[in-house]
Amino acid sequence: QVQLVESGGDLVQPGGSLRLSCAASGFSLPYYAIGWFRQAPGKEREGVSISSGRDTSTYYADSVKDRFTISRDNAKNTVYLQMNNLKPEDTALYYCAAEFQDYGLGPPRYSQEYTYWGQGTQVTVSS
Repeated sequence: QVQLVESGGDLVQPGGSLRLSCAASGFSLPYYAIGWFRQAPGKEREGVSISSGRDTSTYYADSVKDRFTISRDNAKNTVYLQMNNLKPEDTALYYCAAEFQDYGLGPPRYSQEYTYWGQGTQVTVSS
């Protein structure tokens, strides 16, 4: 059974840092694209960062570029999202998602392309 479990969300002050984890079970990370998405109250779900399952390519939303870093530890079957210099507008429920990535294709970029989802972890940035 495929399962994704996020953790690491918390209440943090502006300028602070958090590291989110996405632990996968029921499948092996290699060949799976992993995406981090977030949804704030009253807003649509948006893509934050993508990690390719076929190479080391990563993608970031403009709003988080140079502040967030996605990484994966295939041995631990876990993907991380390091978030630095957090801003109040980063407040949201953060989800990780997984999708098998066919050879020769880039990773899915949009949430509707992902099949497997975690339950989310809450990040609140406030003083």
